[in-house]
Amino acid sequence: MRIRWTPAAAADLESISDYLKDRHPRLRHSTVRKLYERVRSLKQWADRGRPGSEAGTRELLFPPLPYVAVYRVADETVEVLRIYHTAQDRS
Repeated sequence: MRIRWTPAAAADLESISDYLKDRHPRLRHSTVRKLYERVRSLKQWADRGRPGSEAGTRELLFPPLPYVAVYRVADETVEVLRIYHTAQDRS
């Protein structure tokens, strides 16, 4: 199984990093690393996330962090679509 980040998901991760850099610099590295590593763990267990709100997607939570990664599994690829803050409007 391989992980493929869409440009939107990569931009989301970068935005989270930028936000933390400005507001919570001590948490930046550990938070971004935790998000990245947890997504990477989908290589071994792609169905670990809950069913997503959109058909064909799944959602991976990062407790206690307030983020959710939306992804889909196709063939031998986990495609990370977006990473949202749980308080963020997704529409």
